[in-house]
Amino acid sequence: MGKTIAEKIFEAHAVDRPTPDTWVLRLDAVFCHEITTPVAINDLVARGKDRVFDPAKIKAVIDHVTPAKDGKTAAQGKILRQWARRHGIKDFFDIGRNGVCHALFPEKGFVRPGYTVIMGDSHTCTHGAFGAFAAGVGTTDLEVGILKGVCAFRAPATLKLNIHGSLPAGVYAKDVILSIIGRIGVNGATNKVIQFEGPAVTAMTMEERMTLCNMAIEAGATCGICPPDRTTVGYLWPFIQDEFESPEAALAEYTRFAPDPDAVYDQVIDHDISELAPQVTFGYKPDNVKPVTEMAGTPIDQVYIGSCTNGRIDDLRVAAKVLEGKQIDPNVRGIVSPATPDIFKQALAEGIIATFMAAGFCVTNPTCGACLGMSNGVLADGEVCAATTNRNFNGRMGKGGMVHLMSPATAAASAIAGAIAQSPLFKTTEGSN
Repeated sequence: MGKTIAEKIFEAHAVDRPTPDTWVLRLDAVFCHEITTPVAINDLVARGKDRVFDPAKIKAVIDHVTPAKDGKTAAQGKILRQWARRHGIKDFFDIGRNGVCHALFPEKGFVRPGYTVIMGDSHTCTHGAFGAFAAGVGTTDLEVGILKGVCAFRAPATLKLNIHGSLPAGVYAKDVILSIIGRIGVNGATNKVIQFEGPAVTAMTMEERMTLCNMAIEAGATCGICPPDRTTVGYLWPFIQDEFESPEAALAEYTRFAPDPDAVYDQVIDHDISELAPQVTFGYKPDNVKPVTEMAGTPIDQVYIGSCTNGRIDDLRVAAKVLEGKQIDPNVRGIVSPATPDIFKQALAEGIIATFMAAGFCVTNPTCGACLGMSNGVLADGEVCAATTNRNFNGRMGKGGMVHLMSPATAAASAIAGAIAQSPLFKTTEGSN
């Protein structure tokens, strides 16, 4: 019987099977940031176990509140900073070199096909775009990972999602994943891996695949995962060219983690995007999704473009294309946060930052702050934000605030209109929904 990607990774990394449904896996990487990791560090210290299993396999960053906004966040950064120094963790990204973790770590080449990755952050599933098994975990699992380099998981069940068709003009990966979550619901993939396949996925860039996998958790999935292919190898080639004789050799190695044709799935869903229109959320659940046209005219107070979902250079390019020569509505606050310093520098070199500023946007440093309502764009009670982030939970960006999730193109168009608006980049086709 054939195997899924997750099953192949589990078998390759298994170090113990204490029960038939429990797999203890060897970890290839443990990612850390300053919000969840200090709790684990302090507990390990208190237990007399202030050690790390392999400093080369631990990557750490200060990204959620950066620079620190108060004494508490400064203390969290200090704990992580001192821990990294104490244990010789070279891949520690402090202020000035830091970026949003799920954009920065792939940009540095830290994820490879077949890897097992954990982090104390639910959107760790982003890294499954590389054909890796990557999952967010709680404090106890994070501590064990840091100390022993292993983590226990249930036997993986996989939901295969075949995405057919081509993206219409002005429709993006964010619209695709919103449409999927709207279709299967926030519990549609609970305790499962979503394996994204099909011609539409094959045609996507790595950045687009990361957007898909990033929001797999919003459908309840443990991980989103894409089969590794030539696009994967092309993205990674600068980091792996000394390990392989050629890209073809790398592809041959990585495709051993590709799913078998006769793999058995918990469920198979076909999803056609040929006539998909831009999507937006309403309410307080990620599966509350409608076409933008049904929400058009909804007043907004703030537009936020950034995050681990849509803060990459392609996202900024699309938004800038909509904003070129335009001004945002005077009643709207526009905030943009390039996800990493390299993205910021590239956007600056291409004139994208100048376009945002000319349109009336505030450009901030790379940070997660606004996404989870901690800094750099917190909403007041009753305020509404059009955001390229990944969660619209009640109070997510500030107590009493409302968040509408959308693509960068829709966010930029909404900033200009002062209300949710259709992007001019979208060309309506009959039957679009």
